[in-house]
Amino acid sequence: MATASAAALGHPSLSLSLPFPQATGSPFALTTLTDPHRAGAPRTEPRRGLGAADGAVPDGTTVADDGVPGVANLDPDLRAALRGAAEQAAVDGVRLLVNSGWRSRDYQAGLLRDAIATYGSGAEAARWVADPDTSAHVSGDAVDVGPAAAATWLADHGGAYGLCRTYANEPWHFELRTDASEGGCPSSYADAAHDPRSRR
Repeated sequence: MATASAAALGHPSLSLSLPFPQATGSPFALTTLTDPHRAGAPRTEPRRGLGAADGAVPDGTTVADDGVPGVANLDPDLRAALRGAAEQAAVDGVRLLVNSGWRSRDYQAGLLRDAIATYGSGAEAARWVADPDTSAHVSGDAVDVGPAAAATWLADHGGAYGLCRTYANEPWHFELRTDASEGGCPSSYADAAHDPRSRR
């Protein structure tokens, strides 16, 4: 597992072990790295000058936080499915948090630039971060959840709500597949670069 230091991010006392091999680590700037409610789920920090209006979500954000643009700008059907799933997860003792939801084009473009700088090529960066033109986050059709227990719960039970894990390398990333409640979730793509929607 790769270890990211938050000292470079202005959090000198925080660190996190990422669930990725070092050669393919996540490009995201990670915060809240020792918070047990966030462990295992990456947090993306917006670039300078970007904030909540661009989709950054504060720690502890839930699917009920309509005052947070990253939640409020999600597709209404996705948001409703997430709320139903979060209610059942809570009954099962699991708190589902939103680490990232809707993002502005500028926020997504910044994440892609950071990923290219991290990985040295657009092709490798595309495994982790979609272009703003094809990003399901920009369209409000994707959500990244945490903590790890919530992502696991959603992977196990989300199909009943039409919520499916989209990428094998991103266990926290879910999208709405309305037919999943009847036929189950489709297989996950290996990563975002293998998603045919990314080639629009």
